[in-house]
Amino acid sequence: MQVECRADSDRFRNKTAKAVAFAMLAVFALGGCRVLEPMPISMVRNNVPSNMIADDEPQFERGKPRTVIDGFGWVFGIPLKIMFWNRKVENHHVSPETEMRMEEYLVANELSDIKVRINQYRPLDDWHRLTRNTSIAWPWRYTFGAVSTLTETIVPGRLFGGDHYNPYTATIHLYSDLPSIAIHEAAHAKDFSNRRYPGNYAAVYALPFVPLWHERIATNDALSYVETKKDARLRREAYQILYPAYGTYVGNAAGYGFPKYSYPVYLGGVLAGHAAGRWHASRGFDRVE
Repeated sequence: MQVECRADSDRFRNKTAKAVAFAMLAVFALGGCRVLEPMPISMVRNNVPSNMIADDEPQFERGKPRTVIDGFGWVFGIPLKIMFWNRKVENHHVSPETEMRMEEYLVANELSDIKVRINQYRPLDDWHRLTRNTSIAWPWRYTFGAVSTLTETIVPGRLFGGDHYNPYTATIHLYSDLPSIAIHEAAHAKDFSNRRYPGNYAAVYALPFVPLWHERIATNDALSYVETKKDARLRREAYQILYPAYGTYVGNAAGYGFPKYSYPVYLGGVLAGHAAGRWHASRGFDRVE
């Protein structure tokens, strides 16, 4: 009797997990509740210290081409290339166009002290930036910030990829040749620089479900910026990449409720993002105030 009840319970959880996955697909595909929509971040401050980049230091730095290392990096990025259905994800060969798009965004938002490392590994410099970034209170810098920077040191993105913004060092690390991803990471920089207590804001990112909040704000700001550019190709790319990217966070959050079935739920979030992104990409430009 107990065996039958356990089997019935497993079947119920399996069906529930699948239902949740398909529900997320339907919600995203139909654009329910407008979770993602072009919405710019309203800047009221820029708390990144003005001495983060020296006068004779470039804001953008590129790593020198390393055929073997970049080749391995390309291979390690294959799962994400498949997940986002784009060969430029984690390709470790960022074009001048992608760099230009990010630079335009940073200039437009007066984020001149945000460091951008394009396929570059400079851990010592990042540790120096960690100590100088006084916008983050020292208890956060030397705990969460130290762990974050140490992770970048021993698991180099130059090899393993992982486009991201590190708020503790105020540094963007870029490995994908996609302007939409570059703008999205720059939007994270804008969001953090606009926070009164960026250390608190960065630390809570480690909690379950909280990344949905951070990622939604950055994604919506990136979509808003893209809409203002009136570039059909850039717009299409943004919706087709940023929606499934957000779907990974939705799927991951939903997986906390169904740990045994986290994979199908996670996959449901990604597929939902793809469906919704392509639907929005097929529409005309949204009106952004």
